[in-house]
Amino acid sequence: MTPIQIGGKLRRLRQERRLTQAQMAAELGISPSYLNLIESNRRPVTARVLLQIADKLKIDIGTLSGAGDDERLTSDLMEALSDPVFEEHDVKASDVRELVATLPAVGHALLALYRSHSLGGHNAGGDTKSEASLAVLPSEEVSDFIQQRLNHFPDLERAAEKLWQENDIAVHTLQPDLIRVLAQRYAVQVEIVPAERMPNLLRSYNPLTRRLEISELLAQPGRIFQLAHQIAFLAHRPQLDLLAAGKLTSPGSEALARSALANYFAAAVMMPYGRFIEAARTSRYDLDVLQARFGASFEQACHRLTTLRRPGDEGIPFHLIRVDIAGNISKRFSASGIQMARFGAACPRWNVYDAFATPGMLRVAVSQMPEGPSYFCVARTVSSGRQGGERRGLQRRVETQAIGLGCAIHHARSIVYADGLQLDDPKIVTPIGVSCRTCPRNACADRASPGLSQKLDIDENTRGYSPYMAADK
Repeated sequence: MTPIQIGGKLRRLRQERRLTQAQMAAELGISPSYLNLIESNRRPVTARVLLQIADKLKIDIGTLSGAGDDERLTSDLMEALSDPVFEEHDVKASDVRELVATLPAVGHALLALYRSHSLGGHNAGGDTKSEASLAVLPSEEVSDFIQQRLNHFPDLERAAEKLWQENDIAVHTLQPDLIRVLAQRYAVQVEIVPAERMPNLLRSYNPLTRRLEISELLAQPGRIFQLAHQIAFLAHRPQLDLLAAGKLTSPGSEALARSALANYFAAAVMMPYGRFIEAARTSRYDLDVLQARFGASFEQACHRLTTLRRPGDEGIPFHLIRVDIAGNISKRFSASGIQMARFGAACPRWNVYDAFATPGMLRVAVSQMPEGPSYFCVARTVSSGRQGGERRGLQRRVETQAIGLGCAIHHARSIVYADGLQLDDPKIVTPIGVSCRTCPRNACADRASPGLSQKLDIDENTRGYSPYMAADK
């Protein structure tokens, strides 16, 4: 097994238990000097010792071995430190990695402080809420909440399966079946209504009249999704409250988390775990097949693939990103290990941005991060899911976004879209990064700003594709 370093985490666990190094060493059956070397990251920990520590301290092994958490924290800190306000301090990537390895709590505190700074958060008046809680956007907090749980909620999976079992539901009659469930079990009447009756709304539920209205502008996958979403709140509200309670810092974050959990339940109803993962494996993750078989949209099928983390029956660990044409990231999740931008602009070379150049066409790419990991990615544009759009002047605007789905390169052969590709051919690899400010590839033709890792050194006698390319001379 590959040895890992857990010094900072182990030291924090020991301090939380108010134990000296000698006391914890005795508890673990190792020498105090060996424990000291582990805590200072001068001695890596093998898997055998890691298991022993987890057993003695009664903690989940993932608490210690979660390298992905360290990578995310490192990436987030590097991105935050790329802000020009830190430019004169010359912080190196190695400095950040050492901080994360030894003092992760300090790293999280610095991120909270940066969020407060970037959002203009101040607490000079002595408010009871901390600056950190004021600075956390609900959308960011909920994204972290879902990421920490690997986008898998077993209780909601079981609730969706129970709904199928108790109500004789079938895939190809899912919409009328869910309407029947709403009427018979919850006395809710459903109506698909003309767009002019509910402008700017896609779903509206009146708890007094127990009437659920769904806009005709929603295509069938969207209508089914909203029916299941409503059942989540009617049948499983206590469960949604319990899952979100105490995990978030504001009522707004909790409300958004409940909505995200209801969406999770809706996807599990549309695409039941066992059937969906079997279809994914047999079709080799063919998104067209999955859409057709389960009556789902492209985005729904992609998102469901990221939730297949049931222990003993896992799917490929995917990452997912959704962006608009301006480059804003509105949805992100990573089980593949890839790091995504959180502060400011993202790397423009990601496959998901290229999708806007070929609307409706699936794009395939092999991408490589600066640290070396490579990923197999597919991307495609999608409409808003409505059969219409907001009218702007004489034209009706169509809201278009792009969905990117990807995995570590060693999973690519299990995916139909990799057929015929020479995945080990360096000519097909696209170098990418998290953002221009954190990327060390100063010679990139798409670079929009100089990198944090190198001082800007412009040669007035030369001009590359990017004004910052000369920094690599």
